[in-house]
Amino acid sequence: MNKPISLGVVGCGYWGPNLVRNFRSLSNCHVKAMCDLNEVRLAHLRSIYSDVEGFTEYKHLLNGIDLDAIVVAAPVNHHFPLAKAALEAGKHVLIEKPMASSSAECEELIALAERRGLVLMIGHTFLYSAAVRRMTEIVRNGDIGDIRYINSQRLNLGLFQKDINVAWDLAPHDISIILHILGEVPTTVNCQGNAHVTAGIEDVTNLSLTFRNNKFATIQSSWLEPRKVRQMTIVGTRRMIVYDDLQPNEKIRVYDVRVERPPHYDTFADFHYSYHYGDSYIPHIVHEEPLKKECQHFLECIETGAKPLTCGRNGLELVRILEAASESLRLQGGPVSFGDPASGSAPFSSGRRAGGTKIIPTTSSRPANGEEPQRLQVI
Repeated sequence: MNKPISLGVVGCGYWGPNLVRNFRSLSNCHVKAMCDLNEVRLAHLRSIYSDVEGFTEYKHLLNGIDLDAIVVAAPVNHHFPLAKAALEAGKHVLIEKPMASSSAECEELIALAERRGLVLMIGHTFLYSAAVRRMTEIVRNGDIGDIRYINSQRLNLGLFQKDINVAWDLAPHDISIILHILGEVPTTVNCQGNAHVTAGIEDVTNLSLTFRNNKFATIQSSWLEPRKVRQMTIVGTRRMIVYDDLQPNEKIRVYDVRVERPPHYDTFADFHYSYHYGDSYIPHIVHEEPLKKECQHFLECIETGAKPLTCGRNGLELVRILEAASESLRLQGGPVSFGDPASGSAPFSSGRRAGGTKIIPTTSSRPANGEEPQRLQVI
């Protein structure tokens, strides 16, 4: 039997304890260490997991206790330096979403992991959920026809962040699902939002992603809603999927509802569009905690050398979309071009380097004074 993979978790706040719990439940893993600057958090986790060492200094995880892998669950602005130091120390790395604060940082981590032959995986947890896997299967089997649009809502009251806005905090879940299902990156990104609680940190945003062949997706994110909402609707030409992650059992419903326009009409009765209300069904799903599946996948990739489902390049493309959303917010919702529609339909396939992003003026409608207006567009 192979020796269990020794692992340390950095960041013991909101999400870190869940990672410790799940990795400890896996037989091929030995969680040896936890690290956090907050000694109270460490003491609390040590009271639960007395066999796991606790450190306030990160260097002990890199040099002192012979770890194979490190999981980064610290605030986003710490993702890059922590992950870089781990890779340079020869450790495999799992980073929670979003991968880093910029696409340039993502690219550096990807290059470093490739040079060192190390696994770099991103915690896009929902891609490991049974509901999303089943939903993806339904779409790719053609059961709902061609996708027309996707609408997603991820709303709650808090948790307010101080270093990133709500789009960077909540939208990565929905973006990762949408990119995975569609198998392509958007061509245009628009984002509008407002900051009501902390100046300069948007707490409500509406993000729109435009894709090839007239497909688009909208993502509403908020820290200000009185209700917790986690819903996504995928509308196809034949059927529609409603995904409600808060439902304990029936997370997915498929509806056979469509509208058909008559080819011609002679009377008022013929004029009415034909609405078809067919059956709906609830696909059977065997539920398992997505985070546990994600943790197991990370260990398997280390053992086999396989490419993770949510690899560094997935994380890069998602951060590039978030950067485009931030630029659109700066432009008060203006469109920001993203990627190259000729780059193919493979997921996360755009080859444009974020470091080469530039802002150029583009023409819009000509005003009455005859002057050529300028609209900023990122390409």
